[in-house]
Amino acid sequence: MRNRGIMAAGAALVGGVPVAAWGLTGQQNHDGLPAGELDYAFQPWDIGDGVAAVAGGIALVLAAAGAAVLVRASLRGAMDRRWWGVLGPLVVLGLMAGVGWRILTAGSIGANIGAGLLIIFGTPVAAGLLLWSLAWAFWLVTQRCGHEGGLGGADMGGVAPRGV
Repeated sequence: MRNRGIMAAGAALVGGVPVAAWGLTGQQNHDGLPAGELDYAFQPWDIGDGVAAVAGGIALVLAAAGAAVLVRASLRGAMDRRWWGVLGPLVVLGLMAGVGWRILTAGSIGANIGAGLLIIFGTPVAAGLLLWSLAWAFWLVTQRCGHEGGLGGADMGGVAPRGV
């Protein structure tokens, strides 16, 4: 498979997960009161639940197709398996973003405790996942390949990989 196909599959996976999580979660308003009487930490987008569910379903299909293409490419050797160290945290970050947006825009009576907890605890986790992915991608792009070094080469920083 060509690099463009792998890149497109990665984009479908990483881009589809937050939309699928957001669309399929649905608005998390407090039951029993109309939306106009609820308090919001952040105003939700003016998109109907049906449209959001359809967008979430389409995004879920795209993300699943992207994941299938990437798994097939990594099993056939067309994609370096170490790139899953970049894609995995980005998928988790997308899941957190999609569900997190629904938590932040949930209508409640009074304070939205979930939004505060998400901001306090979710932000450092999200930043850590993003930094990990960026650092791992930078390392993969800049490392030497083949027998000159790196994980694929024979020289592993002064350690004999096959024994003495």
